[in-house]
Amino acid sequence: MIIRLIFIHHLNNLILIMTKPKLLVAMSSIPELVIELLLERFEVEIFDFENATKKEILNKVRGKFGIFCCAWTKIDEELIKNAGPSLKVIRTMSVGYDHVDLIAMKKYGVRLGYTSNISSEAIAETTIALLIATSRRLFEANHALKTDGWKQSLFWMCGRSIRNSVVGIVGCGNIGISIAKKLNTFNISQLLYTSRGEKPEAKTLGGKLVTIDELVKQSDYIIVSVALNEDTKCIINRKRIAKMKSHAVLVNIGRGELIDQGALIEALRENRIGGVGLDVMTPEPLPLDNPLMKMTNVVLLPHIASASIETRTEMAIVTAKNIIAVLDNTSMINELQL
Repeated sequence: MIIRLIFIHHLNNLILIMTKPKLLVAMSSIPELVIELLLERFEVEIFDFENATKKEILNKVRGKFGIFCCAWTKIDEELIKNAGPSLKVIRTMSVGYDHVDLIAMKKYGVRLGYTSNISSEAIAETTIALLIATSRRLFEANHALKTDGWKQSLFWMCGRSIRNSVVGIVGCGNIGISIAKKLNTFNISQLLYTSRGEKPEAKTLGGKLVTIDELVKQSDYIIVSVALNEDTKCIINRKRIAKMKSHAVLVNIGRGELIDQGALIEALRENRIGGVGLDVMTPEPLPLDNPLMKMTNVVLLPHIASASIETRTEMAIVTAKNIIAVLDNTSMINELQL
């Protein structure tokens, strides 16, 4: 009798192991501790979407309970439909979710989570770094130093100070507020921002709510940190670029499609604005023959605003815990209500 009970116990454990739901991790560089956490509850398959064909991706998603992905993982209706009714959650390790077809998610009843607040500080740090690098011509000066272009001249490689300047933040959510707090230490003369309504925290920092057209016209430095959607696509368009000051510096850490890149390139070629710092662009990766690559008043980063070890690790852990929360039929942190 005892032997039979032991056998049944082991058999039940074996069945539980065999019936673990399947989870697809759509990238290869995930911390081991996160994979170990997921393996406790899921049958985990790691398959990097980056260099895979659409056919390979569609085969991999079939029958999965969840997909652990990031900002460069395109989640469209074909993928969601092909996964089948087993698909319950897609959790993206990113602030934005413009790479996900929200209509299809709602249609097929799949829950979506994202990492909204975790990366705000890291992104704000990168924004300030990009602003200084562009305004003070740091990359240009570094290149001159390395190519025997160093000149002993009083005004050589002079850029503009942030102190006493007008800074405008397009989109003042968590990231925008964090940027504003850091800008406060630079003794700027005025902080402008756009938002659906007045933000008490921004007001406390001396911020003034204005329209997007007022902001681009008055600002010496313009920081784009708004989420991408149908209303904000090309929010920095040809007409608004034309309103900018001739020395204005534009920094974008949101999404590439927030700016009319063709109009931006024209303005830079004609020296109608001072410079640009971009962590995001269109497309990504940017082709090596793109005009932005050759311009001295442009600083480009490969979409690394949140790329601190601590931040990315925390984002991955929270993403894993939230997928487990769906399995347990509990609420996720930062779940998008579709």
